[in-house]
Amino acid sequence: MELRLILFSILSIAVFCNCKAQESSGNYLKLEKSIQLQVKGRIDHLDVNLKDQVIYVAALGNNSLEVVSLLSGKVIYSIKGLDEPQGVAYIPQTKEIIVANGGSGDCYFYNSRSFEKTATIHLDSDADDVRYDSASKRIYVGYGNGGIAVIDAETHRQLTEIKLPAHPESFQIYKQLSLLFVNLPDARMIGVVDLKKSTLVNKWERQSPSANFPMALDSIHHRVFVGYRRPATLIVYDAVTGKEINNQPMAGDADDLYFDQKTSTVFVSGGDGSIFLFRENGKNIFKQILRLPTRSGARTSLLVPQLNLFALAARADSGNPAALLIFKISQ
Repeated sequence: MELRLILFSILSIAVFCNCKAQESSGNYLKLEKSIQLQVKGRIDHLDVNLKDQVIYVAALGNNSLEVVSLLSGKVIYSIKGLDEPQGVAYIPQTKEIIVANGGSGDCYFYNSRSFEKTATIHLDSDADDVRYDSASKRIYVGYGNGGIAVIDAETHRQLTEIKLPAHPESFQIYKQLSLLFVNLPDARMIGVVDLKKSTLVNKWERQSPSANFPMALDSIHHRVFVGYRRPATLIVYDAVTGKEINNQPMAGDADDLYFDQKTSTVFVSGGDGSIFLFRENGKNIFKQILRLPTRSGARTSLLVPQLNLFALAARADSGNPAALLIFKISQ
């Protein structure tokens, strides 16, 4: 009788804790839908077409770009024959998609309605992350052993090149100050680029933590958020001085990181199978408010604050097919 009572107590505690964990997760992120992707291998970056509510998924291991409708919850097109697609961006003014291919270094432009190829720009190698500045109509593509190509979105011509000491990973454009912050993990630094001169003007160097891949920017409060993989650490920097102002343990093997200006919340997706959320609690004080288990290898994501959603790309793993997991964000 005593043994049965002990077992019942243990079970009750486990169920209670599990329910509380689910309730806690639901307070911030609620899984709304899982959209199956018929792809294999690693999945890289994502971007969104807000008007049509479409997400573009760079399926690197599948050599394809998957076009996913949020309205129907289905893949509506697949652009095949790519060469390790990594970065992707939607250009609303021209209604085009640009895809950066890591294998060939080619950047392809596609019509977003017909999906016909409209232009190609060849970069030396390893075309990677992509950013688009709608005000200047310029596209920035990180590539090779140390460069960011600057491309005119309307003419499809490369305007200039920003030379860097190592391969660029995530980078962010600080429009107000005409600066660009870029993660350079192989050089163990964050580079600061003057966009008017297309020149590296400052280096924030540090030996540990290392492997700085994802990055986000808070242009209102002048802060740069950087995710390190060794060890897994989120560091907040002053964007003007480069001084560290906060640090927290975070998701492991992270490849994407976002800052939601409206709620002062940081979103981190990690390949260790977790999403971490941090919320500002006092000036420059960020506290972890959620650790949500996901899938191993699900390290790329997309925050879409206009639609109040967070999309996570989960590759096929342990018998589960690849999927785009759509979470609704709660305040």
